[in-house]
Amino acid sequence: MRVVVVYESMFGNTREIAEAIVDGLGPTVEARVVGVAAAVADATLVDACDLLVVGGPTQAWSMSRPRTRSGAADYTRQPGSALHLEPRAGSGPGVREWIAGLGLASGRAAAFDTRVHVPAVLSGRASKSIGRARERHGLRLVLPPASFFVHAKDGLLPGEAERARAFGARLVAAVVADGART
Repeated sequence: MRVVVVYESMFGNTREIAEAIVDGLGPTVEARVVGVAAAVADATLVDACDLLVVGGPTQAWSMSRPRTRSGAADYTRQPGSALHLEPRAGSGPGVREWIAGLGLASGRAAAFDTRVHVPAVLSGRASKSIGRARERHGLRLVLPPASFFVHAKDGLLPGEAERARAFGARLVAAVVADGART
């Protein structure tokens, strides 16, 4: 099984979750973790995988936009913030633009996001928007979109990397079960 995990990350949290998901896929899965900037440059990613996993930070109740990305540096300057920008964060395309640029595809997909740990009605969930966008482009979600939680000022909450590894294991099981049905 070949899996590609495409992510967008401002402060490293979404990248850490993407890497943990790949860890959870297990040793028999051929997997790549690709930042969205590199994914834009490689149009063959979707065609070359059995499962496409896409994730990004929740900003302004959904996927990031150019304006929300450009304001990411402001969070690093807030009192008490331990956040640091990822290289090239805040510039270039995000997951929203990458998905919009994809043509129709067929196959399996999954979606995840990172967001502060408050009810989704207050924060929104980028993963739901990512999931809907993937379905509009012809990919079937194998699991419901997942959220992983961060502290607003200093990174992932305890246990979130472990939850992401478990999500990776569930993804493999879902793809295997989906393959048995078709």
